[in-house]
Amino acid sequence: MEWQMWFTIGSVVLMFVLLARTRIGPEWICLGILTLLLTVGVLEPAEAVVGASNKGMLTVAILFIVAGAIQETGAIRTITPFLSNRTKSVPAAQLRLMLPVSVLSAFLNNTPVVAIFIPAVTAWAKKIKVPVSKLMIPLSYAAILGGTCTVIGTSTNLVVSGIYEKTTGISVPFFEIGKAGVPSAIIMYIVILTLSRWLLPDRSSALEQMGSPKEYTTEMIVSPQSNLIGKTIAQAGLTEENEINLIEIIRAGEAIPAIDSSITLKEDDRLVFAGGIDLVSELHKIKGLTPVMDRLFEIDTPRPDRCLVEAVVSKSNRLIGRSIVGGHFRQIYDAVVVAVSRGGSQIKGTIGNIVLREGDTLLLETHPSFYRRNRRSRDFHLICQLEDSSAPRHNKAVLSIVVLLCMVFLASFTGTGMFKAAAIAAAVLLITRCITPSQAMRSVDMQVLLVIIAAFGIGNAMEKTGAAEFIASQMVGLVKGNPWLVLSMLYITTSLLTETVTNNAAALILFPISMSMAGQMGVSQTPFVFAIMMGASASFATPIGYQCNMMVYGPGGYRFSDFLKIGVPMNLIMWILASALIPTIWPFK
Repeated sequence: MEWQMWFTIGSVVLMFVLLARTRIGPEWICLGILTLLLTVGVLEPAEAVVGASNKGMLTVAILFIVAGAIQETGAIRTITPFLSNRTKSVPAAQLRLMLPVSVLSAFLNNTPVVAIFIPAVTAWAKKIKVPVSKLMIPLSYAAILGGTCTVIGTSTNLVVSGIYEKTTGISVPFFEIGKAGVPSAIIMYIVILTLSRWLLPDRSSALEQMGSPKEYTTEMIVSPQSNLIGKTIAQAGLTEENEINLIEIIRAGEAIPAIDSSITLKEDDRLVFAGGIDLVSELHKIKGLTPVMDRLFEIDTPRPDRCLVEAVVSKSNRLIGRSIVGGHFRQIYDAVVVAVSRGGSQIKGTIGNIVLREGDTLLLETHPSFYRRNRRSRDFHLICQLEDSSAPRHNKAVLSIVVLLCMVFLASFTGTGMFKAAAIAAAVLLITRCITPSQAMRSVDMQVLLVIIAAFGIGNAMEKTGAAEFIASQMVGLVKGNPWLVLSMLYITTSLLTETVTNNAAALILFPISMSMAGQMGVSQTPFVFAIMMGASASFATPIGYQCNMMVYGPGGYRFSDFLKIGVPMNLIMWILASALIPTIWPFK
């Protein structure tokens, strides 16, 4: 097995490099490596696809449907009124925000939780006069910390606990990880409230300047026969007095700074504006102005039937590095870009020539079905649909919450098991029409499931060829067999990999290595399993390390360095906490 072991190790290293350095979807990279191991004979077909029938993976798939029903009924939105307008201090606002988010994230997929809270928090920050940059990172971190409190808090927790049960015959109770997750969350809350005063940016000056912490650049064109033709900027009402920030006029290819309100508007003038999402929405209602991109690339849906969708460009988007026009954005997505925000600042140049980057927040004008079609797309992290033609089933909200609570009760106190409890809950939600079959299908994140299936197979190869045992022996020997140091090393390795690649792949590849470590030292495997769960679930240092971080990147007006400033200390503190708590709660012997 000598060559197979080295080939497997080399394949895994290649996989992690590709995940960290390319924009290829993680599911395709993992499946590609699995196919390579299958082709050269390291794995048999049955060994390669064992993850497809794994109970943990199937439970994750079913829980996507349960979370989809909670979202479709608008049940999560019932929490947002708890954001009181009487809150004035920043720490009080952060705490009031983080508590409900963490509770929801412990039982639901954190992506829809964060997506629904983003517009609510943006509006709330404006009302209580707190910089939104002080709230968006705490929103993401609260969702991450909530995921460490239950076995269904993250897909990683569920899948790793499932493998552990299959390997040892010991099931992981629903709230077991909460023994470490809850005290860690409490301590990290204190850390966030303390460090955010100095380490989170306060962009209140930008807030005063543009009226919104997230500044979009958008273009409108003066339509033929527009009633604005022949009027000055002041007469048209496009001035700061009306809370409209007109930056420049592009006329016959020449840029004219809009510093003189007596400039007369002409037909086909292209007006470049900067401001918040409210400004963009208001501009679209002004008679005689049309979005520039709408004129360039007509889409089939009539304008009255369209809606505005806010979306963040993900690292997997195929058009990164290409301009909006050159990349044929409209043809690919059947949507037009009407505004762009990058780190909360104005972008120079016309919208059509803007080269897309990871983390750009786009305001799209499109058909209402766009949000539903792309809810699970790897090209975007969708934030919200501003004008939704399909209202949530609010009359089913209470029922969906009751079903969720019953599912938790069944899984926690009756011995039913998470798989059966989730299956029963999903069936009830479908029968009662809290979610339709088509919505249920769309709610399942196939990218996550394919990564899990492929990672299972690759983990099998690591175990079968002896690669896991070899790597474990090297790591154990490095710290001279000290279980505490080995566990600490395993946690930080998992955490670092999670910051650069998908957390499911990192956890599932490291799982057989952790089992070999425990076996070689003759200690309990349990603390090492929880070290992997915690390390893969707590990712704070980069916006690309966890989907929630990327979702708040644009709306918070952040820069990459903002996450490093507060995230690196958070990761280090969490590492120390986990290294101390886990062996105390789950002893080595």
